Amino acid sequence: MTFTRPEISRRAAAAPRSGIGEIVAYARGRDNLMPLWIGEGDLPTPTFISDAAGDALRAGETFYTWTQGIPELRQALVRYYQRHYATSLSADNMYVTGSGMQAIVLALQAVASAGDEVIYLTPAWPNVVNAMTVSEVNPVGVELTFDDGRWSLDIDRLAAAITPRTKALFVNTPSNPTGWTATREDLAALVQLARQHGLWIIADEIYGLYYYPGPRAPSFFDVMDAEDRIIFANSFSKNWCMTGWRVGWLVAPADIGQTLTNLIQYSTSGVAQFMQKGAIAALDHGDDFIRSNIERARISRDILCDALVATNRVETRKPDGALYAFLKIDGVTDSRDEAFRIVDATGVGLAPGTAFGAGGASFMRGCFLRDPKQVEDAAERLTRYIRNR
Repeated sequence: MTFTRPEISRRAAAAPRSGIGEIVAYARGRDNLMPLWIGEGDLPTPTFISDAAGDALRAGETFYTWTQGIPELRQALVRYYQRHYATSLSADNMYVTGSGMQAIVLALQAVASAGDEVIYLTPAWPNVVNAMTVSEVNPVGVELTFDDGRWSLDIDRLAAAITPRTKALFVNTPSNPTGWTATREDLAALVQLARQHGLWIIADEIYGLYYYPGPRAPSFFDVMDAEDRIIFANSFSKNWCMTGWRVGWLVAPADIGQTLTNLIQYSTSGVAQFMQKGAIAALDHGDDFIRSNIERARISRDILCDALVATNRVETRKPDGALYAFLKIDGVTDSRDEAFRIVDATGVGLAPGTAFGAGGASFMRGCFLRDPKQVEDAAERLTRYIRNR
């Protein structure tokens, strides 16, 4: 008897390998490695957060819980937005997810079907684009403009990309990897486009507090009306050094709340309650930690960018927001190959710009959310390599 060998699904097989993960897998674990390749700092989660989670775990808070998040955490999110964004949201707008990545996936699932189009700005974090592809949603990239080390949005170029199949605009600001930060005028123009064409906006504002002119980046909350169809995706990862916790959230119109709850139910069925207790501590007691982390990032940003620019062979500027130097080294056209050469020669791990799509091929991304002394060491290694290249 012969058997037909079953195959995995076409869309699963089409999921590409991460261009960032490729270089990480190549060099992870080496001695004297300075890993600037992923969006993660070097500090562990603060003890006031870990202790809250540990206390809840020891108290037996290990049972099934609210699919959309425990009421106490959803109310803590309301307070967070009241403090930082002067909003008047309710717990009915808040949905806890298993990571910021899941928040993005659920937002996409909620607004787009197979064959629909979602417009995004590129260079972009590749996970977003690939999540669209796996869902058989067509990602439509609109390149940011790069001029004299600065990135900007051409709103007319974006408007020209809208078609009858477009369902949403995905906007990450401050941006990973470029550091581009939308102005209030940019955001108002995007909202107007969404109203005109009947589109959703998925707003990834995970780096909203990492805005070096301070106190926070312009937000869609500053320009939207209550009727606007905007879903905000966010995460506990960056603000409170909780990358490994995999806890995120959505802010969404209450009238789609049951839909989002259903999507959570049929993916993860919710986040562990003891982890949510840690997240409450982060929100309610973590503002001072966030401020210190941002100042640390500012110092390291200046060290890295000043050193690179001083070589006269790197085109970049200090980004206004996010955690990344997105740098263009003279003569580099294929940053994937260059990333392997750099880590072999210097021990500094950078993410290749090829991983970030159109407009990124000649760039490298380095995360500067680290001890300034470590970043100074990385900057010395990189500048020595660049000068001798």
